[in-house]
Amino acid sequence: MHTVGELLREWRHRRRLSQLDLAIAADVSARHVSLVETGKSNPSADMVLRLADQLDVPLRERNRLLLAAGFAPRYAERPLDGDALSAAWEAVGRVLRAHEPYPALAVDRRWNIVMTNRALEPFLADVAPDLLQPPINMVRLGLDPRGLAPRIVNLAQVRAVLRTRISRQLAAAPDPELTALYEELLTPGSGDVSHPVESEVVIPMIFSFGGREVRLFSTTTTFGTPMDITLDEVSIESYYPADAESAAYFTRPGTDPHTGG
Repeated sequence: MHTVGELLREWRHRRRLSQLDLAIAADVSARHVSLVETGKSNPSADMVLRLADQLDVPLRERNRLLLAAGFAPRYAERPLDGDALSAAWEAVGRVLRAHEPYPALAVDRRWNIVMTNRALEPFLADVAPDLLQPPINMVRLGLDPRGLAPRIVNLAQVRAVLRTRISRQLAAAPDPELTALYEELLTPGSGDVSHPVESEVVIPMIFSFGGREVRLFSTTTTFGTPMDITLDEVSIESYYPADAESAAYFTRPGTDPHTGG
């Protein structure tokens, strides 16, 4: 079992900070940081959290630091659809519904879908039933040949974007299950070539539906200053039409984005 000093040193190295950098940011002496990392000084719970805050340590891992230092965990992990987080659950649902007629979904830290709006449903019509068994994983849903992959025109480019996002996520906060997902679906192959789209402000995801192309780009929304692990790890992926033709595709009366009818 790692000591709190060893864990803090790992996070400092991961953030590419020197002991002096961390000390200045946390308003402590570099000597104190050194003593904590070597186990020669036992930090208080407040000091552990102060250093963790400057290192941008996720709440789940802050609990681990506290336990290693001999303190009780500070952050709860409650179900998003439970009573304690009912206001947050309602807020997520409100954001997703307000985004209609365009698709939006909320995912957890492993990209498992926790909520969607109705606009996503037509996209799932031809997806293999086992991919829709909870927990539905957004990355697997998009890249599996039995999922959305056959309809994504620029699949290599979308895979490259996901690879970059998840590799950054893993660099910021390693996770064995997310690493396994990355190795399964995103490890670069010899024939894996990205296809840049010229003159794009953002990289779109291009779907082929009913003989037409629908171009969407996404934004990511997270909770500000969460004090619960679940909220800390939830993000909302909202998709917007990248051009007027794609917007019209969603807003025509009676349009089904899957069939084009």
